[in-house]
Amino acid sequence: MNNKPTIAIIGGGSWATALVKILSNNVDKILWWVRNAETVEFIDKYHHNPNYLSDVSVNLEKISVTNDLKNSIKEADIIILAIPSAFLKSTIEKIKLEDFSNKIVFSAIKGIVPDDLMIIGDFMHHQFKIPIDKIGVITGPCHAEEVAMERLSYLTLSCTDTANASLLAGLMNCRYIKTNVTDDIYGTEYSAVLKNVIAIASGICHGVGYGDNFQAVLISNAIREIKRFVDAVHPINRDINDSAYLGDLLVTAYSQFSRNRMFGTMIGKGYSVKFAQLEMNMIAEGYYATKCIYELNKKLKVDMPITNAVYRILYEKISTRIEMKLLSDQLT
Repeated sequence: MNNKPTIAIIGGGSWATALVKILSNNVDKILWWVRNAETVEFIDKYHHNPNYLSDVSVNLEKISVTNDLKNSIKEADIIILAIPSAFLKSTIEKIKLEDFSNKIVFSAIKGIVPDDLMIIGDFMHHQFKIPIDKIGVITGPCHAEEVAMERLSYLTLSCTDTANASLLAGLMNCRYIKTNVTDDIYGTEYSAVLKNVIAIASGICHGVGYGDNFQAVLISNAIREIKRFVDAVHPINRDINDSAYLGDLLVTAYSQFSRNRMFGTMIGKGYSVKFAQLEMNMIAEGYYATKCIYELNKKLKVDMPITNAVYRILYEKISTRIEMKLLSDQLT
């Protein structure tokens, strides 16, 4: 593959918009798939996304906006998936195995496919027979909103074939983006899923009135919980304190831009799950991830008190105050 590949970005949300902005610095041809035809027309006319990160200017000399998914995949060398995990299957249900032949696929989704209980990399490998060494993961610590403001941010690119990760990392490096490369696709992807669950817990604690002192204890326990889980799923030598794991957790648990923390805060203040989702008008991946991780852990049996507490609050409707009090007695 040449050093200036054609890239397709699949998704029309804030993170997809941020990825378009990042890659347009170094990539000459980007195919940006957006589901809604009206949104495509709006971007073509006004050069910005009307729904997300509307301050980001879209360079149409490099970026072709379309709602033709099959052609976007066909024409691209590298495909970046940036849609909510709950909608991945329905989005690509008409795409055939051969459409992904000889493609490199990176997931920028921080979630699990609900019905299959698979992280995105595993799902794409099993569903479309994409070789594992052509599947990658893009993780943070990084919020789309700060990318839009061109504040210095860091991304981690993971792939078992680190040459593929390095290629995309080189295309994403720019004045406000620095990149790291690793071969730990399972650890980084599961960690990215789990940090959203923890961010909901952090928001719930904030919503019910716990302060910074307790939050510090929560997060220090959370990184150990994440380590236990990823080590059970894929036991290799990894430093859980690296930015791809701990850094991503910290920014998601503490940032004002974290939609999962915002969702948790609303739950902590007494909003129902349905009302919080409607009020946000954005997908909090941690909501779906909580149930998926809970179900996966029935077999793994990892000690996960924070995840279990969030599950009981969201899915069993246990009182937030009671559950947080019980959780606080388990943390050290």
